[in-house]
Amino acid sequence: MTDDTWGHVRGELLKTVGKNNFATWIEPLQFTGLTEGVAKFNVPTSFFGTWVSRNFSDQIRQHLITAGAEVERVEFAVQSGARPARVTATPPAAAKRPANGRAPDETEQLSAPLDTRFTFDSFVVGKPNELAHAAARRVADGGPVSFNPLFLYGGVGLGKTHLMHAIAHELRTRRPELRVLYLSAEQFMYRFVQALRERQIMDFKELFRSVDVLMVDDVQFIAGKDSTQEEFFHTFNALVDQNKQIVISADRAPGEIKDLEDRIKSRMQCGLVVDLHPTDYELRLGILQQKAEHYRQQYKGLVLADGVLEFLAHRITTNVRVLEGALTRLFAFASLVGREITLELAQDCLADILRASDRKVTIEEIQRKVAEHYNIRLSDMIGPKRVRTIARPRQIAMYLAKQLTPRSLPEIGRRFGGRDHTTIMHGVRKIEELKGLDSQMAEDLQLLRRLLES
Repeated sequence: MTDDTWGHVRGELLKTVGKNNFATWIEPLQFTGLTEGVAKFNVPTSFFGTWVSRNFSDQIRQHLITAGAEVERVEFAVQSGARPARVTATPPAAAKRPANGRAPDETEQLSAPLDTRFTFDSFVVGKPNELAHAAARRVADGGPVSFNPLFLYGGVGLGKTHLMHAIAHELRTRRPELRVLYLSAEQFMYRFVQALRERQIMDFKELFRSVDVLMVDDVQFIAGKDSTQEEFFHTFNALVDQNKQIVISADRAPGEIKDLEDRIKSRMQCGLVVDLHPTDYELRLGILQQKAEHYRQQYKGLVLADGVLEFLAHRITTNVRVLEGALTRLFAFASLVGREITLELAQDCLADILRASDRKVTIEEIQRKVAEHYNIRLSDMIGPKRVRTIARPRQIAMYLAKQLTPRSLPEIGRRFGGRDHTTIMHGVRKIEELKGLDSQMAEDLQLLRRLLES
């Protein structure tokens, strides 16, 4: 294998991984040779090598094979003489700049890759997410904001990660001088543990406390991990004290994350906490219309019959990922068989998705609806309070979770603040007993079921 081969492969990788990922993760690789089926590359740091190995090695290997190289595996080694766990930012004047005019600094190199599809332009705004979108836009402007941190939370596929990536994309375009670090809570923990192991903890602290914008996705992951929480808390405080912006996402509100330290919950609640609600029909239809317009350009000549998008928006209510995946499959199938996309074709092609989407009520939706109906806080629904005005709605939510979801009693217990399955069983039996004696409760149950199943 020659340097020309690697040059060709680099060109192919640029097409598949996108400009940002290429500039950050592929361009710094130095091909050093192919020996006995092993393609070897020098990398600037051990973390860099680990990240590329985990996220891009398969693509690199496949492109090398396609180019005619006999490669069994890919290896990455820190260049001799380099510090193993630290990347030094290249001075802007001397840096080799990629096509977009920006030289990736140490912070950007250590950020998780951003999905080029997740921009503000591709984010469909509706009533369930309009506040989250407006807050994300304000942060992405790069100017001073009145809330810090911005905390986004909601269920799977509602747009949290999309907004996080969109903020990072926008900041890197509008304010290229800012040091923006985006990563998941799992990656934060991984880097912290690595720094401890390699005795580079001061480098870790220096890097994370010198950023202008810190973005941490899925922060619920650090719950219960004491050392990581300790370091996260100090990093959080240091950045807030410097008026640096923090953006955090999680699958639930700060107060509802079990095993997260109270001082961290308190800090997170000092900013703007925004809930991305489950999508409504209008928002789902808007998402489908935008996606369909993209596919019409990709699959020239395909006819989309009236009523198909409306049908899908009504039937697939679980989350946006499932909705978009269904439309992707539908267009691909129609293209392969050369047929018009009709309602009949959609029902045939998406039978399994439509079956799975029927009566897909989540425990989180049940908790939210019951809390709203009885005018109690959602955090009390899963909290320890046992006064009747809270305990009875909690038991009603447990009963509905057993009736309307396929979840087991232990699973339901975990969603209600880690309660034992016997507690859930007692709650279910109590409501079954009371609904025959209390007409008002029977009416409430009937109304809540209608709301949840509509």
